[in-house]
Amino acid sequence: MFKQTLAAAAALLVLGAAAPLAAAADGAALRLLGRTEIPNYDGDFDHFGADIKGNRLFLAGEDGGTLEVFDLKSGARVKTVPGMETPHAVHFDAKKNRLIVSNSGDGLSKVLDGKTYAVLDTIKIAPGADVMSYDPSLNRLWFVTGGKNAVTKLPRTMVTQVDAATGKPVGEVVFDTDFTEGIVAEQKGSRAFVNVAGKSEIAVLDKKSGQQLALWPVKEGENNSQIDLDEANKRLFIITRKPFKLVVINTDTGASVASFDAPGRTNGMMFDAANRRIYAAGDDYVGVFRQVDADHYEELARVPSEKGAKTAFLVPELKRLYVAVGGSDKTKAGLLRYEVLPAGGK
Repeated sequence: MFKQTLAAAAALLVLGAAAPLAAAADGAALRLLGRTEIPNYDGDFDHFGADIKGNRLFLAGEDGGTLEVFDLKSGARVKTVPGMETPHAVHFDAKKNRLIVSNSGDGLSKVLDGKTYAVLDTIKIAPGADVMSYDPSLNRLWFVTGGKNAVTKLPRTMVTQVDAATGKPVGEVVFDTDFTEGIVAEQKGSRAFVNVAGKSEIAVLDKKSGQQLALWPVKEGENNSQIDLDEANKRLFIITRKPFKLVVINTDTGASVASFDAPGRTNGMMFDAANRRIYAAGDDYVGVFRQVDADHYEELARVPSEKGAKTAFLVPELKRLYVAVGGSDKTKAGLLRYEVLPAGGK
């Protein structure tokens, strides 16, 4: 019922590491536009954010303690903001022209002026903030704090909702594990889904009250991390890390309906509703998967990237996919830009 296309596998044997990869009968999925060098940066990056009207792309320099700023269209690096300690995720508030950067260091998550990048305030919640997810329907931010990411390790993690307008916490849910990861909230519905990675479970919460409604085991793997949602088709997409798998979950029942191998060290996965695709970025390639219908999926392509290219960000408005490459003795840090090509027949 589920298949990996022979065309994608064959193309992998032919194309080099910097070339775009054809994506089966659907036509090409991604086209490499360019690479921006990030000199003198060693270590991993974490997640992205964007100011679309202001033409800015933000990237959390997790190991470098920086916020990297790029021109959204050209990919040019325009600024490095130091002093971020250990940043993980970025949210841009267009109404107030400010940035919120989650930080697992002792200095807490930071609120930055969107023009000067000066620190205006901190988000006063438990230390160890890592994952941060924005829920537009309630104008709230979900933070994962505590656990193994806190400077002083904690046995539990807290998922805290913060009013994005005021920066004030409005609720907290505690999980009995030191490892909790991705969060995504329904926009028309009333639920939020949390990857309780340390227990290989998905917690289903009432997004207003935080009440736990269900707990779904993940059978395909452990340490479920990345998460995204196709609310219209009632499907949740997650990445497990042991082994690296893409798993599709029915949000009515919690049952899995499909699973595929994902790139090693995947740290960026997102659903492209316009093209009915899922992109998963990890070492060496971006996995591209097509949603045939709610219950049927196929792997379209493995688009070559680079070692350490494990964090990605989709900007549907510009039809762009951005992939950050960490710096190491094997790779030079950089930003890859791909054009998202329309699905066949569009």
